[in-house]
Amino acid sequence: MIEKRAAQRHRVFKGGTITFENSGIPCTVRNMSAGGAAIDLDTPVTLPPSITLSITRDDFVRNCRTVWRSDKRIGLAFVQ
Repeated sequence: MIEKRAAQRHRVFKGGTITFENSGIPCTVRNMSAGGAAIDLDTPVTLPPSITLSITRDDFVRNCRTVWRSDKRIGLAFVQ
């Protein structure tokens, strides 16, 4: 498989929340880099193009866009 990421991702296992349209959904952050992250959701959910990823314990909040999806795992790119 050809690696397309600009920055190497690091494996993590952190609880997070994605928010959009005044609602929040818990997620598990599986890996992260300076430019994005992969998250797992408990159930498949239709997401809008722009969401916010928050990891409370790390005081981390980033605006994101979805770049790929595979069932309950979603790849996010951080928006500058």
